[in-house]
Amino acid sequence: MLRTILLVLVAITTAIGVGAGSVWVALESQEGVGAVTVGGWTVFPNIGTPDADPYSKARVAREGVLALGRAEGLTFIAQRDSSGARLRRDCSYLVEGTAPLARFWTIYVADTHLVVLDTTRRRPPAVHSIGLLRAADNSFAITISARPAPGNWLSLQGDGDFLIALTLYDTPVASNSGVDAVDLPQVLRGACDA
Repeated sequence: MLRTILLVLVAITTAIGVGAGSVWVALESQEGVGAVTVGGWTVFPNIGTPDADPYSKARVAREGVLALGRAEGLTFIAQRDSSGARLRRDCSYLVEGTAPLARFWTIYVADTHLVVLDTTRRRPPAVHSIGLLRAADNSFAITISARPAPGNWLSLQGDGDFLIALTLYDTPVASNSGVDAVDLPQVLRGACDA
């Protein structure tokens, strides 16, 4: 009798632990349920719509973020560089290429919970499409590092991992079913301090 009660308690504890752990992993990950990966960038195209999966809805509710609807725009997240390595604050990066067609877009650096990183300097925390320096072919290059750089530069402070967020506002990409076919800038790793 005692053995049966003990086995039932172990089974219940295991089920609750594994279930809670899998939900935590699904909510913490920027990849997975409802995500579409484009190169090194991940997007949740249905996150602000009635078609959003339960995990995406829970992520929005937990983090308190403003989820853009399909007509408003999309946010692409990069947590790895073009070689597949995690983005680290002790390294410098170059985001280069072109952005998909959009009325307006921004790029900013954030922690792993999508909170904009404090630059601790008199610098804006984001680069946007209107104030961006571009090449003659409309391509751009944005340096992300702790050290100042000429041209487009985002300040990076602290240590640990970080994310790069590219938000496209009023974009035809959102209305197409081919989100996975867009051409996004690449994230190239430069020198690291460690």
